[in-house]
Parts: sequence; structure tokens; C-alpha cells
Amino acid sequence: MSQEYNVFSLAGKTALVTGASRGLGQAMAIGLAKAGAVVVCSSSREGGCDATRASIAEFDGESYELVADLSQPDQVRAMAEQALGVTGQVDVLVNNGGTIARSPAVDYPFEDWKRVMDVNIDAPFLLSQIIGKHMVQRGQGKIINIASMLSYTGGITVPAYAASKHAIVGLTKALANEWASANVQVNAIAPGYFRTDNTAALQADPERNKEIEKRIPAGRWGEPEQLSGAAVFLASQGSDYINGHVLAVDGGWLAR
Repeated sequence: MSQEYNVFSLAGKTALVTGASRGLGQAMAIGLAKAGAVVVCSSSREGGCDATRASIAEFDGESYELVADLSQPDQVRAMAEQALGVTGQVDVLVNNGGTIARSPAVDYPFEDWKRVMDVNIDAPFLLSQIIGKHMVQRGQGKIINIASMLSYTGGITVPAYAASKHAIVGLTKALANEWASANVQVNAIAPGYFRTDNTAALQADPERNKEIEKRIPAGRWGEPEQLSGAAVFLASQGSDYINGHVLAVDGGWLAR
């Protein structure tokens, strides 16, 4: 075997990462690029991925940007077709883009419910359907959906988010069942508590921060870059016989 062989190398692969402007999406996009992939970064606004692309450029990685509002199906479909045209194919799809709205269930605005579902489950389905069709035809591909600790629990005042993250796990398994025989692996990552802009309020709350850290066996929050290894693994040949799996990256939170 060649000494240059690396089962985790993504050289020659193209990856589309939604929600790549910051946080976990940014970290995964950079990680995939470091593994050798050409990364198509998606965000909801022009220039949203500038910082991500600048980080990738620092190590001479190759990246592109696409813009789409994930709540708008027509924009999602257009982005999928654009992504397929960047290098001629998409080998890895990371459905990371998401949103959340908080309100007690008795008062939860239906408009918020719809938007959360549009972004968190409808967009991943459309992207997977369009890009997955090409993967099935080629007989090769990786789809990575981003789940959540709320794929296992219900949370409080986030009924739409919890429902959407349960749904993303169901979609992961359903697509894996249909596409595994075509050598397309569909899996999910369930991040635990990571230090991102989305969790800033929790980190700043002394009582909640203490409760969270006490629950995590590792005793600390995760750093975004600590999620990139899981993404590279599920995008690589190293996961060729893994399908329909939800990989928790949580510092042991679920074990507690």
C-alpha cells in the first residue's frame, strides 16, 4: 500500500456546506478544505462566507460561495443546481444551515413554526433530493445532516426546532435505506453544547452555564473546530460502510 494513502483524504472531492458563514458550519467547511476538498460555502447573504473563505485561502484551499435563503424553496433548488455546476459534481453535501425560534407552545406563532420547518427540514430534503439523485446515478456520494441533542429530547419553548431535529434524523435513515445500495452514505452528526454565537446567551448565564458543564462528563463546552473531524470522517472513505447513523459529538452529554 502506498505510504501516501489516506483513508480520510478528500482530495478531488467537492463539498457543499450550508450555513458556512460562522459557527459549526464554518468550522466544518474549513475542516473539509484542510482534508483536500473544494468547498462550496453557502449562506443567506452575499459575502456572508467571506471570513470562512479567507481562512481556507490561508492554507491555499479552494472555495466558492453561493447565496440562498433556505426558507425559500425556489432559491434552495437554484442553489443545488448552481452547486452541481461549480466543479461538475457534488461529492459531499453537509446540510448544516438552520434556525430556531423560542416561545411557549401555547403562544408559538405559526409563522415561526413554518420558517423553522422550511429551513431545518424542507431545505435539507430538497438539497438531498436534487444532489442525491446525481450521487445515486454516479454510484457514490456522502450526505451529512446536522441533528442536535434535541433530536433526542424535547427541550423547552422550542417545539418547532425539536420537531425539525427529530425529523432530520428520520430523513437521514429514510434516505440511507433507499440509497445505500447505490453506494451513497447518508448520516447525521448531533452536536452537543459548543461555543458559538447561537449559544452565547447560555454561556453568559452563570447558572445555566454551570448546569450545562456539570452535565457534560468532559466538563467543558465543545469548540467548533472539534466538530470538523466528525464531518471529515463521514465525508471520507473511512465511513463507506456507515449508513443511517447519528454520530453524537457531545463530550459525553448523552451518556450522563
